Amino acid sequence: MSKLKPVIFINGQYGYNAQNTTQQILLLKALRITDDPKKLKQMIGVRSMADVYRTLDKIVMRKEYHAVLAKLGISFDYIVGNLKKEIDTGEKASDRLKALSILLKSIGLDKYEETTVGGGGWEDALLKLTEGKKSEEKNEDVEYEVIQPVIPESIRIAKEKEKQEGRSLYE
Repeated sequence: MSKLKPVIFINGQYGYNAQNTTQQILLLKALRITDDPKKLKQMIGVRSMADVYRTLDKIVMRKEYHAVLAKLGISFDYIVGNLKKEIDTGEKASDRLKALSILLKSIGLDKYEETTVGGGGWEDALLKLTEGKKSEEKNEDVEYEVIQPVIPESIRIAKEKEKQEGRSLYE
């Protein structure tokens, strides 16, 4: 067996140094079924056996890291408590805003995306808005004025030529 290098988590051009939690979860589930490294490689979708061993190393490192954090008294309560303290009593507004953004990111509210099951998105929002205007205006219809853009003469002539060529093809 070749000598493998230690695992270091960095962002870079190659993916083998990045954190791969999805593959780690898949590997843990695959280990319940089999211990054969070749089958594990196939089940988690990696290219080489070194990737399987690297993923195992990352799992062990993560487990040891969480044990050390717990030993030092660093828990989620500790982290969120300090974020709350910074939000409430931070000296600079930028520090308070940064703590709020970290908190929002941790609960998944950092992106403003519509995640409705039924779809629609902006169309539903527009319908709600127009319904609100209708109720305010005592059930009067809301009308929109559509302003057609001015088509340049050169484009209009080109479209006419295309239309004539199309007619001559089918006549």
